[in-house]
Amino acid sequence: MAEHVIGTAGSPLHALAAEGVSPWLDGPSRDRPARAAEGVRGAVSDPGALAADAAGHDGCREQLRHLAQRAAAPDTAVLALCAYDLRSACDALRPVFDASHGLDGYASMDLDARLLHDSDATAAAAAELHRAALRDNALVKVPATAAGLTAARACLERGVGTHVTEVFSVRRHGDALDACLDGLERARAAGRDLTHVPVCVSLAVGPLEDAVDARLAALGTAEADALRGTAAQAAARLAYRAYEERLAGGRWRALARAGARPPRLLWHVGGGHRADADGTARVLRRVESLVAWGTGVALPATVLDAVARAGRLRGDTLSDRHGPAHAALTRLERLGVSVEATAATLTAHRLERLTAEWTALRTSVTEQLLAPDSSESARHGTAGAPQPARRGTAGAPEPARREAAGARTPARRGRDGHP
Repeated sequence: MAEHVIGTAGSPLHALAAEGVSPWLDGPSRDRPARAAEGVRGAVSDPGALAADAAGHDGCREQLRHLAQRAAAPDTAVLALCAYDLRSACDALRPVFDASHGLDGYASMDLDARLLHDSDATAAAAAELHRAALRDNALVKVPATAAGLTAARACLERGVGTHVTEVFSVRRHGDALDACLDGLERARAAGRDLTHVPVCVSLAVGPLEDAVDARLAALGTAEADALRGTAAQAAARLAYRAYEERLAGGRWRALARAGARPPRLLWHVGGGHRADADGTARVLRRVESLVAWGTGVALPATVLDAVARAGRLRGDTLSDRHGPAHAALTRLERLGVSVEATAATLTAHRLERLTAEWTALRTSVTEQLLAPDSSESARHGTAGAPQPARRGTAGAPEPARREAAGARTPARRGRDGHP
């Protein structure tokens, strides 16, 4: 069946989708959620945005007051907020999911960063969040550490939609793809319906290029200047080539016969450190240079709006261009700029930042659960407002929690939102 593309016909976001590139909102918040009507076709959470919402958004603070009434532990409250946000994003993107017959319309959510190097705990936490979200277009983010890739295999075996993140190198991207194929094979052996086991693998080409360009600028030579702005596309071309090679193999063909959908490759094009006009222009250039079927591009809200106003496309820019990509990276190596070493540094820094952002989220939640106004609300009602008779784990009214977006919801659920 033909897909009806949600969004404004003729807009750059619509044109991206027509080229097989799905625009995802990177870091949705309660004030700036994903909106299918704008042409957004996916959403990927950001712990920094979650922490900011928990600290300052009235809706989050109200939910935490309700959770404080129930003496919820901090980890339970954090899970409740994450599940509520994931569920809300999935519901907002449900029209895309339905129109694309499950190829698009996914939202992904982070796990506790303290579990980065514990594969068993990561897999268990992923399953718990996925159950709490109760949406078939929900993905759980699993960082591509060694333990994370082991956890990704286990998640997929259990039928949990998985989004492998924090990938900065082509080599690690290939490792992540292979881990996902392993997991899908295990899911097939376990009797899972692979049609309902979605996979997404990210590659952070924007931060990689920014770091490479900083090193090139420090060299200060004409040859170095000529290579600035080339790393993102070169890395994406090589990653896409490796992806196509896997999809052409017998291993993938067997999975496809069993109903598996191709993993979605998601390019992260923002550098995360500049919101000025020059930084936006760099991101726009990357969006225009990273076009190929079966991919997605994750964009912060401000850049997403800029793409919607000014994006220009030139067709497929990645397929069958691995030769020039290899040449570009070889030239960088000759100048002493190792892309793999740069990626390793970025990975370490990103995992540290992820841990710090998750700590800030948990600290904010803990402080609000223990705040005097929370205990006062427990005795007299939240902020003087009448209280609903029953509420779900995330602080949402019970009827909203029972909406299953096509999945059957149990009639009764526990205090934590699980069956």
